[in-house]
Amino acid sequence: MRRSLLSVALAAASTIGLRGDVSPASFIARIEAVQSPNRQGFDPFTLQQVMAKFHVPGVSVAVIKDFKIHWAKGYGVADVTNGAHVDTDTLFQAASISKPVAAMAVLKAVQDGRFGLDDDINVILKSWKLPTGDFARDQPVTPRMLLSHTSGLGDGFGFPGYAPSAPRPTVKQILDGEKPSNVGRVRLERPPLSAFKYSGGGVTIMQLAMTDVLGKPFPDIMQEYVLGPIGMTRSAYEQPLSPRRDQNAARAHDGSGSARDAKWHVYPELEAAGLWTTPSDLAKFAIEVQQAVRGKSSSVLSRSMALEMVTPVGVGDYAVGLELQKHGGGWYFGHGGSNWGFQCDLVAHRVKGYGVAIMTNGDFGGPVITEIRARVAAAYDWDWLDKPIPR
Repeated sequence: MRRSLLSVALAAASTIGLRGDVSPASFIARIEAVQSPNRQGFDPFTLQQVMAKFHVPGVSVAVIKDFKIHWAKGYGVADVTNGAHVDTDTLFQAASISKPVAAMAVLKAVQDGRFGLDDDINVILKSWKLPTGDFARDQPVTPRMLLSHTSGLGDGFGFPGYAPSAPRPTVKQILDGEKPSNVGRVRLERPPLSAFKYSGGGVTIMQLAMTDVLGKPFPDIMQEYVLGPIGMTRSAYEQPLSPRRDQNAARAHDGSGSARDAKWHVYPELEAAGLWTTPSDLAKFAIEVQQAVRGKSSSVLSRSMALEMVTPVGVGDYAVGLELQKHGGGWYFGHGGSNWGFQCDLVAHRVKGYGVAIMTNGDFGGPVITEIRARVAAAYDWDWLDKPIPR
């Protein structure tokens, strides 16, 4: 982008901060409109014009205010081949936002006494073992490390997915890099907790551990442990997507906004990349984390267990499943996601009741997400903005 997220937000903050009409329609109008004052960048563009500039056919947004969904809205088209419009029920691939939602299920299993967050993963696993060599001689690899990308694994995945007609590997074939897997094997390259390296492979190990321990298919575990209790009724770890759900699912599009050669790719790496959902359901997840951390909800986790999701492990920017970032005067949790033809983002304040979930069906959705997030932060007067100290 031509300027930073903060400068975009500051440009809008002086004129569209919280004042006057505070209805959802008023906030939507501020976010969609040309920004004032006009300090170049994307301020002269409407939201629809920003989408057109980056060739993103469809966008869906849900905004959190006061620990509730303040509004949700869809923009553009879900599929350029048939012109179907995006609505608030349109399903998108959550990509790597699958990881923190699944991490909540892992913590539920820990809370239920099925295993410990700091137990040796090779004691938890039954059907496969992680080769550790000398790397884990002094400290075993644990679920906490796998879900915070500090285990010492070297894969760095990023899964490309599979065409719907292509053969798909088992989880063990993925971990060992055996055909028909299209990625390398998942192995340690350094001692645990010695460095941060993003590892989709590590999260996939946790997928196998959960099914080994609980003896159920992973989609059923997620429905029972997280999706059902939170009320994420438009969500499923379903790969490939069923024809019923596919009726209102977005298509993957490339960087020019053209339809990909398949409607979507399939991801057997369910915990890492397999969630289909909506921004409203992701907002429900974020609100549940916020409320559980405050001790106001225990639909899935106790307060002490929820704090594991927003407390850094000491290496890198991650807690258990969630990335933590400081913006202006506030601490935020969230996660981004990038699958074949889909880009998405979730961010929420750690203790205050606001946030936003944004999902797109184009490869260049990232700049559109950044712009929407900045406009939301400015319109709602988030502490994302650096403000002078009162004197």
